[in-house]
Amino acid sequence: MKRMIGFIIFLCGFLVVAAGFGGSKQKQQAKPLIGILQPMSHPALDAIHRGIIKGLDESGYPKNAIKIDFQNAQGDQSNLKSMAERFTTEDATVTVGIATPAAQALANANSTTPIVLGAVTDPVGAKLVKSNAHPGGNITGVSDRSPLKAQLSLIHKLVPHAKTLGIIGTSSDDSAQTQLKQVQQIAPTLGFTVKKYTISNTNDLQQVAGQMANAVDAIYVPNDNTIASAMQTLVAAANQNKVPIFPAADTMVDQGGIATIGLDQFKLGVETGKMVAQILKGKKPANYPVHFESTGTLVLNTKVAKQLDITIPDSLLTQAEKSGRVIK
Repeated sequence: MKRMIGFIIFLCGFLVVAAGFGGSKQKQQAKPLIGILQPMSHPALDAIHRGIIKGLDESGYPKNAIKIDFQNAQGDQSNLKSMAERFTTEDATVTVGIATPAAQALANANSTTPIVLGAVTDPVGAKLVKSNAHPGGNITGVSDRSPLKAQLSLIHKLVPHAKTLGIIGTSSDDSAQTQLKQVQQIAPTLGFTVKKYTISNTNDLQQVAGQMANAVDAIYVPNDNTIASAMQTLVAAANQNKVPIFPAADTMVDQGGIATIGLDQFKLGVETGKMVAQILKGKKPANYPVHFESTGTLVLNTKVAKQLDITIPDSLLTQAEKSGRVIK
């Protein structure tokens, strides 16, 4: 009898422990899986990625409460496709597309899993949502649409004698091409003659940049991932001809641009992470408006200005020191 009682006690204890392990496994499996897809590495996209993690953490989803599968296509379009399909196979809870190519790959791979756009300039133009106010499907997110008029006005303030504005973008980048069309409409109202240049990939940039730098007084660069990934090539050609570069992204001023009134890429990522958190809590993308930042931040690179013999007005320096950023 004692042996029987002992055996029963042992068996009960074993079942309790087994149930505990089973429960732990179930809890682990219950962690939401977030797939993050990035087309390539460069400072702007990397900052957005860091911001997403921060936004999730601030919204109650620290790393130990979720599972993140981060995939970087390293500039290969075929990688984007297979990585997007990977998230579908894994049954991700929410997926995030950093920049337009990644978002489009996710949209092509899955029409039901919630997708959050991590800085897509023109969600409607990229055919990702029906409208920004009412996305209508499984996609919503954050736009990095630039304050173009303010950026072009800044060029006029810093180089008032500039007449010819060179603009450059990648032919396959829908967002970049949308911005360049808008620049072509706005720039003439500020007295600029616009010359547009196009590249297919980074291999084209050195030759095209050299041609452009010899023909223009200033250069505007939109949110363009291909150019951002090879920014030093453009900077080298422009500096040789003492032509200032005005990029859309704040991180590209760090890379050698002279100035911008741009959106903080990290903050865009934080907002993206917060939107992911809201969807994890039950909010539906179809009725969740795309988020737009209303104002940009003045970023000045005084080191580049000195190299190019450009004097930055004291009023702009004061503004950047007070509510923006000065790179020295």
